[in-house]
Amino acid sequence: MKKGINYWSFADGTPLRKAAELAKDAGFQGIEYCMAETGELGLDATESDIRSVKTMTESVGLEIASLASWVPWEHSLTSDDPKHRQIARDVVKRLIEAGAILGVDTVLVVPGYVGVDFVAGSEICRYDEVYDRALEAIGYLEPFARSHGVAMGIENVWNKFLLSPLEFRSFIDSFASPFVGAYFDVGNVVLTGYPEQWIHILGKRIKKVHFKDYRRNPGGFGAFVDLLAGDVDYPAVMAAFREVGYDGYCNAEMMPPYKHFSEQIIYNTSATMSTIFGSIGKEE
Repeated sequence: MKKGINYWSFADGTPLRKAAELAKDAGFQGIEYCMAETGELGLDATESDIRSVKTMTESVGLEIASLASWVPWEHSLTSDDPKHRQIARDVVKRLIEAGAILGVDTVLVVPGYVGVDFVAGSEICRYDEVYDRALEAIGYLEPFARSHGVAMGIENVWNKFLLSPLEFRSFIDSFASPFVGAYFDVGNVVLTGYPEQWIHILGKRIKKVHFKDYRRNPGGFGAFVDLLAGDVDYPAVMAAFREVGYDGYCNAEMMPPYKHFSEQIIYNTSATMSTIFGSIGKEE
């Protein structure tokens, strides 16, 4: 397995080169960039701009582990508003295009949401309609992903949707495509379930992994904590990954970064991930 770090783990506005250099210095093998609407790696970036990011990252000595974006939270694939649904489709296409240029095999896709508590003013949609719209949207995007050789990793996020690992598995299997899989977030399922069970159930469908930790009590968005400070049973999680044969990137997503001395979270997380990776077979 490989150690990666998500760009949102760095202080807001950190230049991409500085983030890459910090990640490399801390011992990470890869970095997961995030496309914003504008900026160094914005949705409006040219092919030359994107290739420059790839060249810079390689010069630092890192791989680009995958690619994500916050924009789908603002423009959902399953919105009641058709205009928002179309914007979301265009954003996913842009992610896939950029991912192909960057050389990643998977981009993170938020499949839509029924409701979301951490985005102010977000709409609430009917679960059954969200399911149908998500099926339609991912089905529409699958040929585009296939043509670019970049898979869509559907993430289990706090979207009040695809809440069961069985439902999540069925959703992915409905496309019968190697270009639609799971971007499994270990910490996101702790509130309602057990990540090691999800791993066993999703198995080979897992394309990429997010590492974080979560403390059930007192709960809430602020209960995401440093790795090993929460309730994730990481020995069991690592045993499950080994059993299903997952050996790709585990990208730490430490949100938000520390308020002071924010760079320290990068080093702390890298060291802790090394401990977690080294725990295989020791605490089973």
